[in-house]
Amino acid sequence: MRIEGNFDIAAPRDAVYRHVTDPGLMARCVPGCESIEQLSPASYRAMVTISLGGIKARFNLVVEVTREEPPSLVLSRTRGEEGSRASIVSADNEVALSELDSLTTRVSYASEVSVTGRLGKFALGVMKKKVAAMGEEFAGRLQEHIREASSRAAAATPPQAIP
Repeated sequence: MRIEGNFDIAAPRDAVYRHVTDPGLMARCVPGCESIEQLSPASYRAMVTISLGGIKARFNLVVEVTREEPPSLVLSRTRGEEGSRASIVSADNEVALSELDSLTTRVSYASEVSVTGRLGKFALGVMKKKVAAMGEEFAGRLQEHIREASSRAAAATPPQAIP
């Protein structure tokens, strides 16, 4: 199943890139993410809980960054399973950042997702709706974190005197 979308953030592309490559921030933005730990410079383990149609699944995921092109592209691969191996998920992910103007960045994302096991038996439509809702929630959280970081940075910068 292919999941894709985009959203705009009122921040320069370099700043957005720093945020989307920060695993701690990503953990706070991904709905259902309980924890994240760095395994190597390019891989992370995350525990993510998803509720879908009365089924609650807790996934142990490993995310591996496979390619980066700062400040415009991050490719990654996600693999994981439920503790009981009832469901297995794998995804190839792409996050692309494009500069709309010097203060606005478009974040485009796409994932090719495969789910097998009990969650894979659910209707594709239900899963797509759930993933789309999670994408919207992620976008809102990321936008809010970047807006807060920009506000803190602006408040910390003293006004410049005009000669």
